[in-house]
Amino acid sequence: MSPFRKILYFGNPYKGYAFLNILFNALYALFSALSFISLIPMLNVLFETTQKQFTPAQWKGIFSIQNYVKDSLNYYISSKLDQDVEGTLVFVISLVLGLFFLKNISNYLALYFITYLRNGILKDLRNAIYSKIITLPISFFNEKRKGDLMAKMTSDVTEVQQSFLSILELIVREPLTILFSLGAMLLFSFKLTLFVLLFIPISGIIISGIGKRLKKQSARIQEEQGDFLSIIDETVNGQKIIKTFSAGDHFRNRFFSATQRFYRFSNQLLHRASLAGPTSEFLGITAIGVLLWFGGKMVLLDGSITGTSFIVYMGLAYNILTPAKSISKASYSIQKGNAAADRILEILDAKDELKDVKEAKPLHSFEQKIVFDKVSFSYEETKVLNEISFEIKKGQMVALVGPSGSGKTTLTYLLNRFYNINSGSLSIDGLSIEQIEKKSLYQHIGMVTQESILFNDTVFNNLKLGDPHAKEKEIFKAAKAANAHDFIMTLPENYQTIIGDSGNKLSGGQKQRLTIARALLKDPALLILDEATSALDTEAEQQVQIALEKLMQNRTSLVIAHRLSTIQKADIILVLEKGKIIASGNHQELLTSNKQYKNWVHIQKMD
Repeated sequence: MSPFRKILYFGNPYKGYAFLNILFNALYALFSALSFISLIPMLNVLFETTQKQFTPAQWKGIFSIQNYVKDSLNYYISSKLDQDVEGTLVFVISLVLGLFFLKNISNYLALYFITYLRNGILKDLRNAIYSKIITLPISFFNEKRKGDLMAKMTSDVTEVQQSFLSILELIVREPLTILFSLGAMLLFSFKLTLFVLLFIPISGIIISGIGKRLKKQSARIQEEQGDFLSIIDETVNGQKIIKTFSAGDHFRNRFFSATQRFYRFSNQLLHRASLAGPTSEFLGITAIGVLLWFGGKMVLLDGSITGTSFIVYMGLAYNILTPAKSISKASYSIQKGNAAADRILEILDAKDELKDVKEAKPLHSFEQKIVFDKVSFSYEETKVLNEISFEIKKGQMVALVGPSGSGKTTLTYLLNRFYNINSGSLSIDGLSIEQIEKKSLYQHIGMVTQESILFNDTVFNNLKLGDPHAKEKEIFKAAKAANAHDFIMTLPENYQTIIGDSGNKLSGGQKQRLTIARALLKDPALLILDEATSALDTEAEQQVQIALEKLMQNRTSLVIAHRLSTIQKADIILVLEKGKIIASGNHQELLTSNKQYKNWVHIQKMD
């Protein structure tokens, strides 16, 4: 299925508007042709060339419709001219104005109804992209630049609106305008109309040949835009490092290079696209010139067409060339729209390898244990975990220690099913994690990470993410348990204070206590703590540690920490090194049995 058809698929809910648009476009095309034909009697009256006819026209069948209409008008005008010349002139002018009015009101109504179709498609397309992003696995975002994703959701969608959806109006209106105008022109002169029919496809071939490379160039421009959006994102998020390392010139040069490439490719694209107007304009005026020469001979030499009829015929020819020009320009828009649609469809068609299998079951509760059985995992070619085996029984606190890169955080990712394991098995209460519905899995897991993930919203709404149905009293209770209520009440608007992007209006300790309060509100059966205090100073750590101890009470916990105070109370401590468990036991057992753990504890005490 072509990108254009896939985008139009989003228009299914708006078929009614599409039908009304087609109806009024058809009327527009009909009245457009009739409005030019209606000029004939007015011109005949003005130039006093009306063929006198004082007997009513006779209907002789569909093939004589031209003569019937002409004779009827001549009969009516001839009878009126003898009685009231001014009144007859007013009548023919009113006829012209009436048809032009109907033409333009039909055009407005066609545009009115297609607005709902275009904007409806855009709304549903944006919603579909966002919904897809929400469901895609973490691995998808590791492979993509944030700026490129933002470009696809913003500029590419805008390009689809400007390039694809703007030509929806042309699909019906312009072809029908050409069709009705050609039908009227055939009534005037078959020879002249045959020339027009030959000219249109020839000009179309010339125009399409110019735009062959537009799709490739448009895609390159969108990629370059994604590149400098990524640089902007990195610059905003890395301001502290850029300033302290005096790296401003480096990032400025990167950004200027990206915008220079965008400038160059944009110029190439627009130069090629700009050929559409002049080319179609020149081809059109060439056709008009030939028509004037050929038709002029017919008027002046053999009299096969009257002067007034030829003037109207030229108007109808122009009425064809204008939509033909629009259609030729639309071919450029389609190429640009195809490039943008391809990039959007990269997201919409992305496969979710972590999608629930058909036989997936909900995890109603966690009652027994979590079992890692010879679990191995690799990031692309790098092996991170090698046949890891251990158990977490309900109510236990299991701690993970080891150097950076030993696989601690990866274990928590697998338990959250951010990735699929490569080999071995991971089960909860005897049910393989691949057989558990992800939504129900996440309902039983709470997570507090080293980086406090908060959103640019109020304190209240950030906490409510833990339980969307929580009442105000329950939110206050969770905040108090996390030692967060007191500082929240000092904020300008208390719980309704907006905390800024990533909570940047708060201190590190305050942000971490909010994430703990959020986890408390969720009341998860399984708690994952990933170095939740490592980024805090001593005072903030003490406050957060008290909150963490309340959070871990009567829960099953998997804890990663560099702080001895966090894990020495663990039921089981697993010592990891290079993706393997090299020792396990409680704090006292490991002190006596494992040299690496003893050295780690010694370093912690020195800190």
